[in-house]
Amino acid sequence: MTAAPGLQGLSDTVIHDEVVPARAPWLYHIAAGQSLRIVDLEGNQAVDFLLYCAADDAERYSAQDTVAMQGNLFLRKGSVLRSNEGRAMMTITATSVEYHDTIGGACSCESNMLRYGHHTKSQHACVENFLEANLTEGRSKRDIVSNINFFMNVPVMEDGSLGIVDGISAPGLTVDLRADMDVIVVVSNCPQINNPCNAFNPTKVRMIVTA
Repeated sequence: MTAAPGLQGLSDTVIHDEVVPARAPWLYHIAAGQSLRIVDLEGNQAVDFLLYCAADDAERYSAQDTVAMQGNLFLRKGSVLRSNEGRAMMTITATSVEYHDTIGGACSCESNMLRYGHHTKSQHACVENFLEANLTEGRSKRDIVSNINFFMNVPVMEDGSLGIVDGISAPGLTVDLRADMDVIVVVSNCPQINNPCNAFNPTKVRMIVTA
């Protein structure tokens, strides 16, 4: 177990503890009642996040249902992450940042090229991380849906456009989620270097599962 920060305040038994390198994917099965803590080890790192129902792969996280049922674009303590069946998948039980993003989406090679120029086409992106992780369990690119961006700051501007600005995290800050059903968590520890969501410097995060 690494000595990196993140265990403070945890009273349950740690059953998995892993540091995810900068730019890397991560996948883990979490049973109902277990909890996941995501630790931003160095600060200002965006963590792209998907959920799938372990019992039925066709049921997965739905940004639309989550936003509609809570009546808010942003995720805060108490927010319930809903599936495309409207069921609770995970609940945010604690967060040391004010809110998290539901609408910024995941970077891809194609979107990087369109936004930042042809020289970025070969750069690794979150869609590739999601695909790499999902392929290990038989899912394909068509199974990648709109994702959550933990710690990422995507304000809605006065003209209705979305901004991507500096993150709102800092070293050692966390978000805790409780599984409300058996789920498969898929993470892209965002590799984006062309906008300030990672302070132009992707860094590692820590994933702690407790029961």
